[in-house]
Amino acid sequence: MESTFSGTIGVFDSGVGGLSVLQHIRAALPDAHLIYVADSAFVPYGDKSPAYIESRSSIISRFLIEQGAAAIVIACNTATAAAAAGLRRRYALPIIGMEPAVKPAVAASKRGVVGVLATTGTLESARFAALLEKYAGNVKIVTQSCPRLVEVVERGDLQGAEARQLVARYTTPLLKSGADTIILGCTHYPFLAPLIREVVGAQVQLIDTGKAVARELKRRIDLELPTLPPPPVDPEALPVLPTGTERFYSSGDPVQAERIMSKLWGRAVEVRSLA
Repeated sequence: MESTFSGTIGVFDSGVGGLSVLQHIRAALPDAHLIYVADSAFVPYGDKSPAYIESRSSIISRFLIEQGAAAIVIACNTATAAAAAGLRRRYALPIIGMEPAVKPAVAASKRGVVGVLATTGTLESARFAALLEKYAGNVKIVTQSCPRLVEVVERGDLQGAEARQLVARYTTPLLKSGADTIILGCTHYPFLAPLIREVVGAQVQLIDTGKAVARELKRRIDLELPTLPPPPVDPEALPVLPTGTERFYSSGDPVQAERIMSKLWGRAVEVRSLA
């Protein structure tokens, strides 16, 4: 059933990768006003400490709540691992995070070998370890840290020579291990999915969680928002936001962000500066 929710949803990522999740959220909640924050001045999160990521996530979440967000999506696997638990303790609103799709990938694998492309922060997190313990079973999980894939997406290089070289480098160990299913364990990576398919072949399944996150967000909104108190802000101070629209912010260069985010979003967008 199509949602009629017309409130504000806040979404953030270390950079532009979370736009892959935002696309699914827009499809699931066509009337919602979406505010997206790309923390591009501090990208990537994958090589930052958990404490640093938690601090940035707290600052951005506070900003989104001040803008009237009724729910927040952490559209970043690394930030989810570092900050989701603390944000949920602090705020009484739905906070939806990301996690590598181990369960569906294990179910999809026919050979019993699943590869994971992710950032170092995600692969080293306790959250990822718990997912493996819970869902891996007898399936072999082969992980591959991809420290430079985020950067090529941040530049909008989705088919260039460097992107192709990196994809080949990172996927080769997974294919040599016999992986027939690969988890895209970072929200930046779905933008490279066409290139990854070219490199690994159509016989390898690619799994990402953007659509599942949007479904969970809609479920939580339908279940919880009617009973939650309003956000702790002065309603008179909130901007009047049209339904079914998006507002984009970046902590980096807004001109650069506007060029890349317009390309990834599929139409021209205006990007405001996040101070």
